[in-house]
Amino acid sequence: MLIADEFFLIAHNDIRGKAKLHPAATGLGLAGGLLAELVLYGHVTVSAGVVSVVNRRPPADALAHTVLDQLVGESQHRSVRTWLSFLAQNATTSVGERLARAGVLRRQESRRLLRSTVTYVPIDPNTAAWPATRLRVLLERSEPPPTLADAVVLGLLTAAGLSREVLWSAEPRAHHRLTGLVAALPPPLKELVAHTEAAVGAAVLRGVP
Repeated sequence: MLIADEFFLIAHNDIRGKAKLHPAATGLGLAGGLLAELVLYGHVTVSAGVVSVVNRRPPADALAHTVLDQLVGESQHRSVRTWLSFLAQNATTSVGERLARAGVLRRQESRRLLRSTVTYVPIDPNTAAWPATRLRVLLERSEPPPTLADAVVLGLLTAAGLSREVLWSAEPRAHHRLTGLVAALPPPLKELVAHTEAAVGAAVLRGVP
């Protein structure tokens, strides 16, 4: 499962699909996940607050392809914070739809008066709950070691204020291991996580919806 997909499932209730976070924090965490996927694919890098495209070859994933096309098409905008804010606007819908296409979630629309609300409800609650459980087990055991993608997800969860979702029943060594994994991320990913954390903090303080 891709980085933003795991973040989405951990950030939403595994039965009702209700968000556990402030909407801005959810969107920014997912935006960080989408950019992180492109870093891992080798399509972009992050340095000194700037996102740079290093490989324009289309990724296999359709959503990643769309994000890369946006980065290429708006190359005059390179600030990490600008792209986090931009992608956050539609990240919940974009990632929710990707998970719906994968058969993990079901799109559910409800209407109240003149307003409609869309949520993404898990088809199988066990599948939706698995990412948090899997990461908790990885932090508590020495084998198998977490992958780089796992470390990025943990970093983004911490940045968005969601680390409790994987640490709520974990032993103290799991907390230390999480901190160490995030600190050891490669510079582009470590910087992306740091910018995501700063953006989440700023957005919540401003009361951004």
